[in-house]
Order: sequence, then structure tokens, then C-alpha cells
Amino acid sequence: MDPIIIISILGGLILLILFMGAPLKPVRFIGQGIIKILIGALFLFFLNAFGTQFGINVPINIVTASVSGLLGIPGLCALVAIETWIV
Repeated sequence: MDPIIIISILGGLILLILFMGAPLKPVRFIGQGIIKILIGALFLFFLNAFGTQFGINVPINIVTASVSGLLGIPGLCALVAIETWIV
């Protein structure tokens, strides 16, 4: 097949998904989970950037990013408490 046809078909499918949304709930659920994990990693990055002044350093990995992303600020505080007093 011609590469232009393949690119146009893929572009059309991307536009269809953008306008109609993801047709399956699991795809939306997985996408929202990935977004929350990325937001959690961003929380941890800013915590580590500003927390070095106070001696706070929480490692950024998939588990800590998931906890801080799914639980939000209370999860971030829990990670700091665990890092400070338990580890």
C-alpha cells in the first residue's frame, strides 16, 4: 500500500477518536489512570524540588507516583510521613 493512504487512514482514525471520544470504557479508565499517575509524578517532582530545603526527599517511581496521583495531597503527605518516620 501507498504510505500516503496509510497515513491518511491513521489520521482519520485519530480525528474520529478525538471528536467521538474513546468508545470503550476500559480505554477511558486506563487513560485516566495514566493521567493521574503523571500528575502524581509531577507532585513528587515539586515536592522534591522544594522539599530539599527541609530535608524531604521521596523517590519518584511507579508506586509513589500512583499513591500521590490517586490519593492527591493526602497521599503526598502520607508518603512524606512514611519517608520521614518509618524509612
